[in-house]
Amino acid sequence: MLKFAANITTMFKEYPYLQRFSAAAGAGFKGIETQFPYEFEAEQQKELLQENQLRQILICAPAGDWEAGERGIAACPGRKNEFTESINTALEYANVLECENIHVLAGLCPQNESLGQYQECYIQNIKHAGMVAAEYKKNILIESINTYDMPGYFLNMPDHAVSILHQINLPNVRLQLDLYHCQLMAGNLTHHITNNFEQIEHLQISGVPNRHEPDEGEVNYGYIFSLLDKLNYHGWIGCEYNPKGTTEQGLGWLKDLLKN
Repeated sequence: MLKFAANITTMFKEYPYLQRFSAAAGAGFKGIETQFPYEFEAEQQKELLQENQLRQILICAPAGDWEAGERGIAACPGRKNEFTESINTALEYANVLECENIHVLAGLCPQNESLGQYQECYIQNIKHAGMVAAEYKKNILIESINTYDMPGYFLNMPDHAVSILHQINLPNVRLQLDLYHCQLMAGNLTHHITNNFEQIEHLQISGVPNRHEPDEGEVNYGYIFSLLDKLNYHGWIGCEYNPKGTTEQGLGWLKDLLKN
């Protein structure tokens, strides 16, 4: 059976953050994702995971000054020391939360900058992160993000992400395939899932194009879920979407799926 994790950064926002753990568990989720858990102590969140019998499936590494518009620093030349600190912080949290997967955002590449310089920096930093994370038995995940929601993002095509993985060639540096971003930038989801299946560690879903519940929009997730069953996908599927109303009101798609 497929395993779904609630992204408690985007879901259950009708509750304060620390109450979203129990809300997710009450809605039937066994796992959660958090984009940036660093506002609260890791031990406090670990207690909430244990109280609600939840697993922390994914966190993101600190991504620079988010409020100022930064979207990661892994590909940004001249910020290696800051990047190293961000990975160390992410690993501290991942160890306490017993979370295996750390998503590392690449950052923005201005149009007047050299793409090659950013790519070289990105490969070096992600390789370093992978080697450090391996000591703690953690995975470093990379993800392509669409340029409509995040203009100028360095890694925006799924094939580019896969080529980076091949160049780095570390067993714990893996692909996070968000089907929302993939559909917007490349389409042909079946192709990207089946052709890159061995590189995929984690999947994410949401409706396209409005990023609401996955039972609306242009993607037939019923077909996608059947495909993943046939492929014997053992990873988690993160629900990183923005509910149209309250989160609970929009969970009919999951309740129907779990009945079958």
